[in-house]
Amino acid sequence: MKTPLAREELARLVRGRNPLWAASAGDPSGWRGRERTYVWRQFTGLPSRTTHTPEQKQRLRTPLVSDLRSATARYPDDRGSRSLIADLRRESEPFRELWASHAVGFHKADTKTVHHPEVGTILLDCVTLAVPGGDLRITICSAAPGTGAAQQLALLATLGLQTTATALG
Repeated sequence: MKTPLAREELARLVRGRNPLWAASAGDPSGWRGRERTYVWRQFTGLPSRTTHTPEQKQRLRTPLVSDLRSATARYPDDRGSRSLIADLRRESEPFRELWASHAVGFHKADTKTVHHPEVGTILLDCVTLAVPGGDLRITICSAAPGTGAAQQLALLATLGLQTTATALG
């Protein structure tokens, strides 16, 4: 028997990240509550180092809404996910439109542009792995070996959340 996800568990599942992600996307330690939830950040316009073309946004957002719709079907009594959806519907016109459209989307490989204040603009290849009918999503971002983006990621892996001024000083 499946049990509903507790609000804390739902938040933990959608916010796990590794140190290189934090170094490239920005230190999430100051983010609180829903700010730590990826889908919330994508639909509410919170500051981000990542930019997307309108087409990339659509390819990203449609599967996120599909994931939430599937989760509500699997856990119909979960108040945390219902609250998140209600708040997103209130706060975001794009979310409201996608939710009402019942659009179905699947995570596909795409590119992401990260604007890092220390190492510059990094173009990453990203793929999201999902277990059909499950709650787990893992997004892997990488750069082709020998490219400038690969060198930038290697530098970020070394620097972590330090700034270059701190690292060199």
